[in-house]
Amino acid sequence: MIPRYGEQVRRGRRYRHRAGVYAILERDGAWLLTCKEDDPTDIQLPGGGIDPGESPIQALHREVFEETGWRIGAARRLGAFRRFVWMADYGYWGEKLCHIYTARPVRPHGPPTEPGHRALWMPAREAAPLLGNAGDRAFGQAFAAGRLPRPRPAA
Repeated sequence: MIPRYGEQVRRGRRYRHRAGVYAILERDGAWLLTCKEDDPTDIQLPGGGIDPGESPIQALHREVFEETGWRIGAARRLGAFRRFVWMADYGYWGEKLCHIYTARPVRPHGPPTEPGHRALWMPAREAAPLLGNAGDRAFGQAFAAGRLPRPRPAA
């Protein structure tokens, strides 16, 4: 069973399914995260929706690059959770199936390419409780506590 976090499902409301991928990116005890330039307190795991014809791993690489400017390696799936949420950017209620990965941040290629995003580094134990939704926080706290696997080391 996939855990659910956040808002209760409302009877009679139509939800569109939206699968997405998100990453815990750790390097030297700190996490690479993203936030909106106009709201730096909305700290998020980099990631987003899987586009039609795109594999989850392709989407993960694209989304992390767009939101942080970094390339990643050694992606490893940790699990998934569901959220039912208003998706303001799309104008509809969504049933988000959020696949959580861990990966190594390999190297930066410049600033985020997605307008309005900013990359930031934060110590893992500080970052986990600040993540913007309950599902990300649950995975982040389990990862920070060592209860989830780490990406494979660089060869």
